[in-house]
Amino acid sequence: MFVIGIAGGSGSGKTTFTQKVLSLVPDPRVTILSQDSYYLPRQPDRLKVHDEANFDHPDALDWVLLRSHLEQLKKGKKVEVPIYDYKVSRRKSKTLTQGPCSVLIVEGIFGLWNEEIRSLMDLKVYLHVESDIRFIRRLFRDLQDRGRTLEDIIRQYYETVRPMHQLYLEPTRQYADVIVGEETDIAAQLLAARVKQALQEEGTE
Repeated sequence: MFVIGIAGGSGSGKTTFTQKVLSLVPDPRVTILSQDSYYLPRQPDRLKVHDEANFDHPDALDWVLLRSHLEQLKKGKKVEVPIYDYKVSRRKSKTLTQGPCSVLIVEGIFGLWNEEIRSLMDLKVYLHVESDIRFIRRLFRDLQDRGRTLEDIIRQYYETVRPMHQLYLEPTRQYADVIVGEETDIAAQLLAARVKQALQEEGTE
């Protein structure tokens, strides 16, 4: 199994970029694994700010479960992926069955943060987008999809999103094999070509 990691700050367009790649390779053997699914069932109290979950700290993620799932998928097995509900900050009772697959795309803000997870990746991508653009994208997303108020979004950005990005996320760019800017169409085409190559190589084994 060929594993691709796609990381970048909140609002950098990771999901959109991943979907672009997938649209160019509409093959059922390609699976996307969102790191957002692996937030802990209960956020540690030490990470909370104003009694709210801090989704922008690496310790908010269930690294043990994510690594276990990656190892199982590499062995050609299925996994039961959690479904996280942001509105109540906990996992839903339902899960999503994924795998087996030939190419796995793991996307999330801390996609390149954990050394053990990185070691399972064959290609690492980082989306580098300026902070003002990321903030505007996050603003629209949280207003439309997550039922948050403008005041809450701005406060969260300054209290957790921005400082966590600078402290934990931006440094992970050094681990990327490829760094992609705001114009992602060409990058998506190149990555799609690499995915097709991986699929062809599997077929010749």
